[in-house]
Amino acid sequence: MALPDHDRPCATGDEGPLAEAGPCCTDSRVETSGSVAPRDETVARACKALGHPARVAIMRHLLEADHCVCGRIVQVLPLAQSTVSQHLKILKEAGLVRGEVDGPRTCYCVHKDNLAALRKALAEFCGQGARE
Repeated sequence: MALPDHDRPCATGDEGPLAEAGPCCTDSRVETSGSVAPRDETVARACKALGHPARVAIMRHLLEADHCVCGRIVQVLPLAQSTVSQHLKILKEAGLVRGEVDGPRTCYCVHKDNLAALRKALAEFCGQGARE
């Protein structure tokens, strides 16, 4: 006897990394394919940018400095200049960091407005469904 589609077991991963999730693995209330709320895309982009320990360390350093930092980040982290630059680029693209050219170098600061908006969005997200 075949199970109805909604009662079939979830895919085991044997179907390959691009296999579509079955009905058991999706939530019909979640909109996909370009119709995701902009706030959710912003949160996802920021979380992805913070998904590397070096980028978290860079953000922590910038927050502790509480002012724009020019070139000192490489001295604080055990990473090559090119690696730090790549991480800063990702943080900047996610809107977490601002970079301003100051002569031959770029000074970086935390984008405080965007960080505050992320903090608020995450608080709302983490508070959803919470019962106290």
